[in-house]
Amino acid sequence: MFTISKEFSFCASHQLNGLPTDHPCSNLHGHNYIIVVEFQSTHLNDVGFVLDYREMQPIKEYIDNTLDHQHLNHVMDIHNPTAELMAESLFHEFRNLFDQPSRSKLIAVVVKETPKTMARYEPK
Repeated sequence: MFTISKEFSFCASHQLNGLPTDHPCSNLHGHNYIIVVEFQSTHLNDVGFVLDYREMQPIKEYIDNTLDHQHLNHVMDIHNPTAELMAESLFHEFRNLFDQPSRSKLIAVVVKETPKTMARYEPK
């Protein structure tokens, strides 16, 4: 089994609901997000790739056009833009971008809010 990953970055704000008022994440704040997508395949293409990294351009365009420098509470279709819920939502969004039959498969999306914290969504 072969697995590849690629990182994408963007800056955005969010505010988490349901936290105590003295919790710092209940305030409007921002992050320099890193999104990692992982693709997997049992076979490589004729060149020797799971997927040409250039084929991930639709992911970059989605991030640049939809998320970068936005308030995530307003642009994401989730009730609370936690890293966990963002990872799940982005997984489904990106999977739809690669809906055509292919030998490679999107297997996970990671959302990093800081260099030390991350959430990973991988469907079972």
